[in-house]
Amino acid sequence: MKQLILTSMKSTIKSLFAFFAIGVLFTGCSDDDEGAPNFDAEIAGVYDLVEVNVNQALDIDNDGSSSTNLLDEVPCITGTLTLSENNQYSVSQSTINVTTITGGLFFADCSGTATSSGTWSGSSNSVVFSGGTLFTTLARANDRLTNTVGEDLPGILNYVYQKRAN
Repeated sequence: MKQLILTSMKSTIKSLFAFFAIGVLFTGCSDDDEGAPNFDAEIAGVYDLVEVNVNQALDIDNDGSSSTNLLDEVPCITGTLTLSENNQYSVSQSTINVTTITGGLFFADCSGTATSSGTWSGSSNSVVFSGGTLFTTLARANDRLTNTVGEDLPGILNYVYQKRAN
């Protein structure tokens, strides 16, 4: 009888130990590190085009004030970038034509709207896009995303998007 009780107790202890070990495994492992920042969730949101920069100040609207930001000079320029939490994106941005005029002057106007969509992923310093045609990677600094083209006039240096406040 004593042997039967000891065998039963050993079996119970082994079962309890197995359940305890399995419990530790399930609570000790997770899909993501709780301490690691979730950049995608932090980056998701709606961004507005706030700058279209060129390499020299222009006064295209002839108001006596020059600017390197074409948004200050050409009222038709707009752009919106939406980064969804499910890592889908859509963008709509004015197509801008900058034309050289004699004497080192330039003219800029809008010639339509370019759109693109696909998927995105983010990190602390960049957002990478797949499936679209407008851009592949934007540099990230806080709530601003920058698409650097890097061309001198009549080209564009960069496009800057600012995240909308909630």
